[in-house]
This record gives sequence, C-alpha cells and structure tokens, in this order.
Amino acid sequence: MRIAIVGGRGQLAAAVAHECAQAHDVAAFSRADLDVTDARAVDAAVASARPDAIVVGAAFTNVDAAEDRPVEAFEVNAFAVRTLARVARSIGALLVHFSTDFVFDGTASRPYLEDDRPNPRSVYAASKLVGEWFALDAPLAYVLRVESLFGRAPGAPPAKGSVAGIMSTLLAGGWAKAFEDRTISPTYVLDAARAVRFMVERRPAPGIYHCVNSGSCTWLEFGRELARQLDVEPRLTPVRMADMELRAERPMYCVLSNEKLRAIGVDMPPWQDALARFVQSSRVSS
Repeated sequence: MRIAIVGGRGQLAAAVAHECAQAHDVAAFSRADLDVTDARAVDAAVASARPDAIVVGAAFTNVDAAEDRPVEAFEVNAFAVRTLARVARSIGALLVHFSTDFVFDGTASRPYLEDDRPNPRSVYAASKLVGEWFALDAPLAYVLRVESLFGRAPGAPPAKGSVAGIMSTLLAGGWAKAFEDRTISPTYVLDAARAVRFMVERRPAPGIYHCVNSGSCTWLEFGRELARQLDVEPRLTPVRMADMELRAERPMYCVLSNEKLRAIGVDMPPWQDALARFVQSSRVSS
C-alpha cells in the first residue's frame, strides 16, 4: 500500500511515517515540500504519489497566535483539509485527519464521547472543528482526536511542547510550572501512530475516534509521574489557568474516552505505561 503523509515532519506525522514504513510505501511531504494551502500544488503532489491512503499531519498549532491570525489558521486547519478530502474522493483514497480535544468547551464532568456536542472556545478550536467537517466529506475518512502529545519517532528531531519542556527543566534541576486544574488525556505519538496503521490496514467503520492513551491526569500529576520515572526531584510549581495570561481560552476538563477505538480492536495503553516507554527510549537515544 502507498501512503502519502502531508506535514510529514511534524511530531505525530513523523511517528506515523515511521510506523507505516515498516510495512508500506510511504511518501512524506514536509512543509517545505508542499504548501497545503496551495490547492494546485496539493493536486499535483497527490497525483505524483498515487496513494491508497492520505494522512493529514499538517496543522496550524499555535493556539494563541491563531487569535491574531485567524485566516491563516482556517486556511491550514480547515480549507487545506477540504482540498485533501476532495482529492481523496477523486482518487478513491482513504483519508486520516487529526483533530483535537479543544473542539469541546471543557465543562464536562466525565470523559467526552465522539458524539458529544462540540463547543469550541477559540479560533484554533473552531478551525479544527471545521476541518473535521471537511475531512468527513471524503468517502472513507477517519478523524482522530488527539491531545497533549508527547514522544517522538526514532531518528526524528527532539520533540517540542509541554511535556518536552517539563522534562528538560526537571533534568536540568530547574522548577517547571504545571497546571493543577487542567485535566487531560495524554497521547504518546507512537501509540497514536499504531492506531493510524490499524485504520489504514483494517479500514473499520469511518468517522470520528478519540485516539488518546487510557486514563487521565492533571498536568501536575503528569509532571510528578514523569519526575518519578526520571528518578529526579519533582521540582514542580503548581499554577492555575486563571493565573496565566493566555491569549486563547483552553478547555479545563478535556478527558477523551477511547472506548470507541477499543471496540474496534485498538487498545491504547495507560498513559503511565506510555510515559515509561517514552522515558526509556529517551535514555537509550541520549
């Protein structure tokens, strides 16, 4: 099978490329290779790759910057997805697209299900929700909602993001800030990549799936577990969302249920297990 990955050097997309390359022919397009907002360029690239499946890894992920650059956020997170969905339809390809927990408002008291009503509270969140709608226009489309990504594929550049920041600060002996009132479902990119491979190979019922590791925690709890596994002092400064000057609103409770994914045969391990594997791989590669 031939798989085209758009945005192929991103943290999650690189993990998908590594996982799928073990059994399939993968063509990964980086941002430098392909401007996803250029419909003609996308058409030409896909025509050249002739894929059986398209994985959309390109995204505008700067949540706060999206408040000031809404056009750019929608061009990448929504309208580029529409282009790729149309291309997938025209060539009969499967489409995998990644979305986010931010499509929910974070006011729930139990894990969100796939059919719960979205209520985005930021430009970024709205752009990702519209991208979901466009992705599902493809005949065989999978929208995988992920959140709080951590980890990296072997050989990929060092990961960025909240987890990488906390980890580097702890290892350096500094004090890391961690939210004590924001509850998440962490997602290890290697586990998410295996789920993508399952979708591409098995082709279960199309639709939206929550693709996160099992369990939930606050960022403070995550940081403490990370410190324990790193065997370092848990130098963590608890902070609250209200104390931070953030341009865009974040959902406070963004736990996603992965039971729908489990029901089709994809068992996402507990986040503590995923974190242990991430720490072990970091020690081996360092």
